Amino acid sequence: MSHDILSACKIVFVTFIFATAIMPLMKKIAIHINALDRPRSDEGNRHIHKKTIPKLGAVGIFLGFLFGYMLFGDQSLQMNSILIGSFIIVLVGIVDDIKSIRASYKFLGQFIASSVIVFYGGILLDNVTALGFSIDFGIWAYPLTLLFIIACCNIINLIDGLDGLSGGICCIFYLTIGIIGFYQSRTGSLVMILTFIMLGSTLGFLVHNFYPASIFAGDCTQFEGFIIAIISLLEFKGPALTSFFVPLLILAIPILDTAFAIVRRVLKRQPIFAPDKQHLHHQLLGMNFSQRTTVLIIYCINLLFAAASILYQLKDPVIGKAIYIILVFIVFWFVFHTTIISDKSPKLTKKVKDRFYVKRVKKRKASLKK
Repeated sequence: MSHDILSACKIVFVTFIFATAIMPLMKKIAIHINALDRPRSDEGNRHIHKKTIPKLGAVGIFLGFLFGYMLFGDQSLQMNSILIGSFIIVLVGIVDDIKSIRASYKFLGQFIASSVIVFYGGILLDNVTALGFSIDFGIWAYPLTLLFIIACCNIINLIDGLDGLSGGICCIFYLTIGIIGFYQSRTGSLVMILTFIMLGSTLGFLVHNFYPASIFAGDCTQFEGFIIAIISLLEFKGPALTSFFVPLLILAIPILDTAFAIVRRVLKRQPIFAPDKQHLHHQLLGMNFSQRTTVLIIYCINLLFAAASILYQLKDPVIGKAIYIILVFIVFWFVFHTTIISDKSPKLTKKVKDRFYVKRVKKRKASLKK
């Protein structure tokens, strides 16, 4: 067991050092090719940062992934499909980072990359068992798997709205999967090697991306979602439906945020991909939390989902379910007390804003008296 721990730590440490060291180079390349994120007032006025930031941080993660694979990975048909699909995703992301392209073109790139995984790599969600019933998807396994991979790409991309947010959520996912795999004695499997490589590479990126960020992931952050989808399919697609939902519950926050965004835009009769400033992190910022505090709050919520997943999978399913239920109630409470779905002024948001407004007025009066 100690040998397994050392092997996992070695993979994480080596890829972390590599990714941390390569990020300054990615900043220079991004500036050179004009892959820059300039603050704008359009696109729903959703930009938080005030100065121009280089992108391509996710390309650095991808390079860390390649470096880790060369040192620790084994060649296989599945791994070849992952490499090819990843290259397609990153290539499309780089093009979009230099000059924005249509959403349909990005979707096409995601579809091609996902097709490589499904039809060449043979990685499929083909059957599950739930409540004593076995469901064989048959021919539907192909579109379902394609849809799942594409959804993961976009879920991670959409949550990437604050410094360190998407990177931290991805790290929590990799760490949770790594802990589960470690206790199930599968540290040498393909999925565990991928998990530890991505954990180290993403942590290296996070060193430069946490507030205040000096580099952004850019549109290549789809690569993170792509790998997360593959890890989920490889690790938890087994006979139990509950096992497959474990990685989804670890990603509860970005999944729920995306679902709320879709509902919100449908209710407003807006295009589903229309940007706005009503995401979870915008709600917390609207309560006068700082960027750093907002990100840490979301980390904590995500860690609770991760802890519930570990307990459910490894220790006590009853306690795990209890934590899940409590978290679901918290989510519903949040929905009905913020504008994450409805534009109506909720009581909680109004109270918080009024409280901070009163404090500001008192401080201003006190400073004037001095």
